[in-house]
Amino acid sequence: MLAAIIFVATTGCTWAQLPPVFGPSGPTAHRRFSEWSRARVWAKLHRLVLDELGSRGELDWSRCAIDSVNMRALQGGT
Repeated sequence: MLAAIIFVATTGCTWAQLPPVFGPSGPTAHRRFSEWSRARVWAKLHRLVLDELGSRGELDWSRCAIDSVNMRALQGGT
């Protein structure tokens, strides 16, 4: 399931285009992705990876980047 989700995320294909080699159907993989997103699995996994790399001294914070997006509030939004 994880390989199927990563494939969709990295290739840009749609869930419906998920090749059968991954096993689950596109709708099944999407449903699991949605469930894991609601459960914050991705944030927890990210944190675990950062903690593991940090404990090994393998994080190079000089190469980190902070990204943001600014959008104009239409119709007088705050």
